[in-house]
Amino acid sequence: MIRKHQRRSILASLFAAGFGFATLASSALPEPYPLEYWALREVVNDVQVSPEGDQIALLKIATKDADPVLEIYDASDLSKEPYRIGADPMEIINYYWVSNDVIAFNARQVVRDQIEGFNQGVYEYKFALVNLENERIKTFAETELAAVENLLPDKPDHIIVAYENYDTEGPGRRISPDFRPAAYWEYNIKTGAKKLLYRGTWRVAAIEYDSKGNERVARGFDERSGYFLWYYRDADSEDWEEVYRLHEDEWEIFEIAGFDEQTPGLLFVYAHNGRNTIGLWEFDAHTKTFLEPIFHPPDVDVWGVSVHSNPWAHPDEITGVIWRKDKRHIEFWNAEEEALQRQLEEIIPNSHHLSFARSRDGATIVVANQGPHDPGTYYLVKDGKLQVVGSHQPLIESEKLADVKYITYESRDGRTIPAFITVPNSEPPYPLIVMPHGGPFVSEVVAYDEWGQMLANNGYLVLQPQYRGSQGYGLEFYQAAFLHGGQGGYAMQDDKDDGALYLVEQGLADRERMAMYGWSYGGYAALVAASRTPQVYQCVIAGAAVSDRNLQLNYYRFELRGSGQVAQLNMWDDSISPVKEVAKVNVPVLLIHGTVDQRVPPKHAKLYHRELERHEKNYKYVELEGADHFSSTLFYDHQLLLYQSMIDYLQNDCGPGGL
Repeated sequence: MIRKHQRRSILASLFAAGFGFATLASSALPEPYPLEYWALREVVNDVQVSPEGDQIALLKIATKDADPVLEIYDASDLSKEPYRIGADPMEIINYYWVSNDVIAFNARQVVRDQIEGFNQGVYEYKFALVNLENERIKTFAETELAAVENLLPDKPDHIIVAYENYDTEGPGRRISPDFRPAAYWEYNIKTGAKKLLYRGTWRVAAIEYDSKGNERVARGFDERSGYFLWYYRDADSEDWEEVYRLHEDEWEIFEIAGFDEQTPGLLFVYAHNGRNTIGLWEFDAHTKTFLEPIFHPPDVDVWGVSVHSNPWAHPDEITGVIWRKDKRHIEFWNAEEEALQRQLEEIIPNSHHLSFARSRDGATIVVANQGPHDPGTYYLVKDGKLQVVGSHQPLIESEKLADVKYITYESRDGRTIPAFITVPNSEPPYPLIVMPHGGPFVSEVVAYDEWGQMLANNGYLVLQPQYRGSQGYGLEFYQAAFLHGGQGGYAMQDDKDDGALYLVEQGLADRERMAMYGWSYGGYAALVAASRTPQVYQCVIAGAAVSDRNLQLNYYRFELRGSGQVAQLNMWDDSISPVKEVAKVNVPVLLIHGTVDQRVPPKHAKLYHRELERHEKNYKYVELEGADHFSSTLFYDHQLLLYQSMIDYLQNDCGPGGL
């Protein structure tokens, strides 16, 4: 462990000049923000420091209707006019530093008016490199580049790029992308020259390189036997050694998180290894055996590992293990990284989910924070000073945001259900919105949720239940959604309703003022809720909802293989199909859908809408023109219409007298 005087010395070396923050005094209950505030896309996003620490870059949306522009600032004087890079008519969606004067970015553009089918949206994509010295941009073909595999910090003018190397329409589409063949090239960012390093086959498909460009880890798939394969070799070896195989029908996982440079053959892996939850293990690649569990919590899965905050000087170093429950937690084994993390948590206002990245010399730091009272703020530490770079939502004040609390409750069959509640700045009992996540087989930990905060700002208590089938809580909790028959509309739905009734028992929610709102699978759950008896809610709002289980099943039926994926399909096969239940609808319904939704195509909304009409049910239907399924495709006008429709419906049409 690092001693207290050591912790202080690290902080002192970073901050030669003093600074402080005033404590915010409590204020009166604020009026709700205009919905236009919540509808804004993230104003400042993804702040990154250059390798040498002399520049920072960020994505900025200057006006409500603008696209993101990449801005590069002098890190020593943020008041100077930045260098700006746009991509009109394309939209920059992400970027990263490749070297101190070259930035890579991805951009997209709407090229069709309608989707071409399931998971075939209206966007096409470009990858590009921009040289800040000569202002030249090098673009790659739309579908040619799969990924930048490695930035090669030890070879500053080179990167490794990976290209797709399989038939996307063949049987390979049913295999996880992590195991599909790719071709790897070393690319010179100065001259444009490239050299083929490896062309993958199904047997040895995907490669991971270390910072020196050595092939270290590989994955493949044996289609005849149905086994996923993992390989390893030491930095000075040219021979792959198979270290693990896992049949596609197995429920457990095995995944290599990294390797120990000091001990050849020592891997860090995510695995169940016979247990209910996923842990981080030591694994000996040479003897093909598990060693000690590094961290294996009994009730939640390990979520990931933390890597060194200075990727240029410590490119392959893992510094700790991450697990999530009430919030994100990191168990560090690098004392300096832990000390810096804890010090930054002490000085950043409303610190909650905090991360940081450093320049090559470690002296310049970009800090990102997000939490219940921070929509997302970026800070720069340089030359002994801490300064704010920008915020996702600069119009939203921290003291007017709502507390988020982690709770557990018991479902009617005795299962413990984790959940998050977002609590308005007023007195209970509150009107309640149950807001189940999409997926349904995903992991959700609520730090700052814009939908939840917007609803709480308008006076609603928000419950986000982590119902059975949610991942992150072990195999048994996940499998409970489908292993013994699909529970969509049954036990999975009970978990949501029982959470609402629990909050009534606790005096937090008003039994006569409850509604459900969800998107995707959450929208499906809202449609199921509309037809249930006894009825818990006064109305439901269903966004991008699966309304016909068979329609959605048919999209996936030939895309998946292996017991795990097929069992997930069985969840839908055995579950309630809302479009068949419309005659039982007994509360008002607000139906919302994007017109170019590729994941849950608009046909779902049209089928359900037609049945609502036929059965003369109380409903409203709102279309989001040009919106796809994902939050990144909801622009200002989409979000404003969504929020206006929701709040108006809740206040005026949700049961007798509104909610």
